[in-house]
Amino acid sequence: MGTVTSALIDLLRTDLTAAHYSVSALTGLWGIEADAALRRNQRVPARRALVALRETLGREETTATLARLFVLGEPVSRENLDAALPLLGAVGAEKLGLVVPVGDGDAVRPLLDLRPYSFIDAAGAGSWWIVSDLGELALGHPLGENHVLGVGGASLTLSGLIMPPPFESVLDLGTGCGIQAMHAARHADRVVATDISARALELAAINVRLNGIDNVEFRLGSLYEPVAGERFDHIISNPPFVITPRAPGVPSYEYRDGGMEGDALVEAVVRGAVDHLTPGGVAQMLGNWEYRSDSDAFDRLETWLGENALDAWIIEREVQQPTQYAETWIRDGGTRPDTADFDRLYEAWLEDFAARTVTRVGFGYLLLRRPVADKHTLRRLERLADALGHNAAGIGAHLAQCLAAHDWQAATDDAQLARATLTVASDVTEERHYWPGQDDPTLMSLHQGSGFGRSVPLTTPLAALVGACDGELAVGAIVGALAQLLEADENDLLAELLPQVRGLVSDGFLEAPAAAPGSH
Repeated sequence: MGTVTSALIDLLRTDLTAAHYSVSALTGLWGIEADAALRRNQRVPARRALVALRETLGREETTATLARLFVLGEPVSRENLDAALPLLGAVGAEKLGLVVPVGDGDAVRPLLDLRPYSFIDAAGAGSWWIVSDLGELALGHPLGENHVLGVGGASLTLSGLIMPPPFESVLDLGTGCGIQAMHAARHADRVVATDISARALELAAINVRLNGIDNVEFRLGSLYEPVAGERFDHIISNPPFVITPRAPGVPSYEYRDGGMEGDALVEAVVRGAVDHLTPGGVAQMLGNWEYRSDSDAFDRLETWLGENALDAWIIEREVQQPTQYAETWIRDGGTRPDTADFDRLYEAWLEDFAARTVTRVGFGYLLLRRPVADKHTLRRLERLADALGHNAAGIGAHLAQCLAAHDWQAATDDAQLARATLTVASDVTEERHYWPGQDDPTLMSLHQGSGFGRSVPLTTPLAALVGACDGELAVGAIVGALAQLLEADENDLLAELLPQVRGLVSDGFLEAPAAAPGSH
């Protein structure tokens, strides 16, 4: 990035700050209902609100000019843009490639999307401005293959899953507009962000400079090639995992398609992680995987993990039929369902799936870790219907707590566990159901209020044990008392309950004093 460009970006930052160009300001302009419509790719409610505001004020409000230009994708007068960005001006915006003149030059239209973004992460609340390519709403036609996506649903999902610091070094594999690298830069000393798209790296560099971030290094290349021989404490990736037919005439969008067949790109990221993580380092990513013929996709995921030393926790949150999957991603590229192009692409997608006997496609989250001792103790593949639970913004902290709890119980033998004192997590409740007129419950279960919102069925002994976990009585002492009360053999009861206790600890229902994040 040249000195002139950097100086212009700094002027833009100052102007955007003075204009109070923020998420809350935009919502204040057009309201919650119009906000929701924009997320559905409909701009008419927001446009009507801006017109009404202009008629009320008798002039174009500064923030409204920026919103109309960079969010709604509509032309604005050069005079209004000069007023909205007084330091940069319309001329500076042209030099930065943000806008281009239209008509006789008295108006400009956007070349890029520039919108505010607010968030809460481990470092607290924050807000940025994010530059990306214009979407199909502003373009009026399908996206180009080198399109650089802004902050989308997958980006928000991954940022909510990211475990809290500390991490000294972070690799953002497939950075796109740079959003994950920017989050990582808030808590890491050094961030390396890679992408196969030179254009993505160009826009990501603008975003980093625009938001005053100075500890991100960008490298061009595929997968782990730009970081050969290097290791990181944390690898994060929203890779181009979308399964795309390798057929003539099928667009290969760089932001979502890595150029490999089927789910091979996700496999490559998983297999390569072990060589690029430091001892104790964690990789977190999103991904797709194929179900082929009558086989379970988890069997394929197991082969990706192979015999390497990585711990693995993989969560499948959704499964789609080939038809549903194809429709989703054809629409994502901006092709309308009522067109011949849609039918042609649909045919190509279904032909591609049929060639590999794909019956379903799974989507979910992958957490990989290189243990300090290079011997894995965690291989957990599970399906959760509501995998983000009830606190999507804070699920990363829950993942860290669960990993630490797993490490604690994995390093604790049965004798030590029996001597341990546990407490019930503050978000856990117990539910009991009774037949009318009966004193004893017919069904009991524990419910987790945060985390993944899990529910666990309870037997009478397990319910009693959990109820007595107050941080003072040891597990073995509680089981001993239960054995007397239930007239059961103490050793048999202990053998029955300890594995269940381990599961409750690992899932965050029960807490051990030593199971603190970072204990691995």
